[in-house]
Amino acid sequence: MSGEPRPEEPTLAPAHLQAIYRQARDEFPRECCGYVLGQGEAAELVPCKNVQDQLHALDPETFPRTAENGYNIGGKELLRLTRSLDGEHPVRIVYHSHPRVGAYFSEEDTRAAIAADWPVDYLVVDVQEHEVVEAVLFRRAGDRYERIARFEGAAV
Repeated sequence: MSGEPRPEEPTLAPAHLQAIYRQARDEFPRECCGYVLGQGEAAELVPCKNVQDQLHALDPETFPRTAENGYNIGGKELLRLTRSLDGEHPVRIVYHSHPRVGAYFSEEDTRAAIAADWPVDYLVVDVQEHEVVEAVLFRRAGDRYERIARFEGAAV
């Protein structure tokens, strides 16, 4: 996989965005995560379990972050994501929330995304105590990620 930006414009169904916002609020103050397979009418939202706390409990030296400030998709959900990259409806967007800190692409996000080298965009959701402020979609541009779209938040 090249990590090269894809030329098509990002699309995210309003119903999927609202479901991501609800997941972010439901899992607050932990980060939520998941991905969107395919695009347009055929797109499928796949909410995932954040296994960061389990990894941290097993090996806090290797995984110093908890689910309150990190995410990790594991098991069958990760296997489905990676297999989709060679399928008819590959993953297009990977998402996670940033509880209390804003919708930005952190240095940790950048390191992990570059290491994975998946040809996907990344949606980061700014979730606070009582609302989702916004979501920002990022795309790889060389060794960094640039904002390519912004979505209004919601009081969910």
